[in-house]
Amino acid sequence: MLWLLLFILWLIVNASLATPILITGAVISFAIALIFARRSNVWHIAVTPRSAWHFLAYTSVFFTELVKANLNMLRYVYSPRIDIHPGIVRVRIRLKSPIGRLALSNSIALTPGSLVMDVRGETMFVHWLDVKRTDPDQATEMIVAPFEKHLEAVFG
Repeated sequence: MLWLLLFILWLIVNASLATPILITGAVISFAIALIFARRSNVWHIAVTPRSAWHFLAYTSVFFTELVKANLNMLRYVYSPRIDIHPGIVRVRIRLKSPIGRLALSNSIALTPGSLVMDVRGETMFVHWLDVKRTDPDQATEMIVAPFEKHLEAVFG
């Protein structure tokens, strides 16, 4: 699975289906996947129809949240008076697998206006550009919940 992901990324970055590029990408992707698979159990992800469905659902949720966050940033940038309340909020996470936590952290960090600062046990500290809720349960529902349901089904 990791090989396929790396190979697809290779094809996207190179934007070509020329035979030398395909062969080089396949070899490099295989070598990197082999190194990672031998060194850690993190990359052993069971691919089932259910997990594939949740990965697609996660992807659509991520892009939806990304667009919403970018539109929100536009609103902040073009408003005559910036009315934001930055701060650090604590959210709870249910994900147990390291790769699932990494995917969640990256999902939060890639949406403008939020950045993961630290993960300690079941708690994640997020810098939020415009803090709307300081209660951990409400902040979790707003920041983490859209991603976590699907990531939990994919990564555990």
